[in-house]
Amino acid sequence: MASARNSGPPPAPAEPLPGDERGLLEQARTLQRAAAAGRVQPLLRGKHLGLMCADDQQPQARLFREAASELGADVAFLGLSLSPQTDPQELVHTARVLGRLYDAVECQGVDSALVQHLARGAGINFYDGLASKDPRLARLTQLLDPQHASPASPRFALQALLLHSIV
Repeated sequence: MASARNSGPPPAPAEPLPGDERGLLEQARTLQRAAAAGRVQPLLRGKHLGLMCADDQQPQARLFREAASELGADVAFLGLSLSPQTDPQELVHTARVLGRLYDAVECQGVDSALVQHLARGAGINFYDGLASKDPRLARLTQLLDPQHASPASPRFALQALLLHSIV
């Protein structure tokens, strides 16, 4: 009896992941398994995160808040009141205050130059759209669930990114 053979070309080997990305993917998978088993650990307990955006009800803002809160972080909404025209001294003062109050700040819909300016003065992580436009989030989400897009995959990928940068 002859065995069936695949007549097509052999599948291309998977592209090796950089060490950082491999670790993030494994962290995301660990978080995914823990959530499925109902054993989510409050790994960000005691951490205070800011969410600077115009509307905290947008999907990306909700994703950030839910991902961080599920890991035990306190997330505060910071209304968007700064702009590139804001007085530089006010930006310096605001950055210092934010650096004292928060362990990290997610900025959505904020001018990138403004985010960079705040990050320099605050001494904490400022994310420029981590939950909305960061290519690492999209790549991790796709690698985490390559066959079908699970609605929860971005949450686990985002949690892995947060843990990697905050803890």
